[in-house]
Amino acid sequence: MHGLLLKSEGSRSGGRTDSAELELLYGRAVTPWWDVLAGVCHETRPGSRSWAALGVEGTAPGMIDVTAMAYVGSGGQLQLKLEAGYDLRFSDRLILQPLLEATASLEDEPDHGTGSGLNGIEAGLRLRYEITPRFAPYVGIAHERLFGGTADLARTAGEPARDTHVVAGVRGWW
Repeated sequence: MHGLLLKSEGSRSGGRTDSAELELLYGRAVTPWWDVLAGVCHETRPGSRSWAALGVEGTAPGMIDVTAMAYVGSGGQLQLKLEAGYDLRFSDRLILQPLLEATASLEDEPDHGTGSGLNGIEAGLRLRYEITPRFAPYVGIAHERLFGGTADLARTAGEPARDTHVVAGVRGWW
């Protein structure tokens, strides 16, 4: 099976967008449970940049949804991201999803607020209501902690190395 995926994520505070990330990925099933993904990612923070993306996405034993991606930047930067989540169904439509995401970089990038090594871990809970399986709004809470050089760069910029925030969005596919 083949497919195109469009993923977006962003954060807003004080009525303005702090950061945004948009991924356009081509996916191809390699087993009934796993897809290989390839495409591009564009992110805006204080500055914007684009990445080539390659990874896998699927369901691990225990019905844990896993995405592992590698991002290569134009200057040879390499970032890795691992996401895992699990659906706890309260009903056919109401689902609580614990999530865990970890990011790492191989190089220091002070201009982008990133140090080498483990950059951060985010853990959260999302409660979604599947109006249809293809359209599901959600709300939740997430706690993020930065590590190493990334935490040092955040503190230098006057930002916290730990943050808890409310998340909201829509999960959909066509």
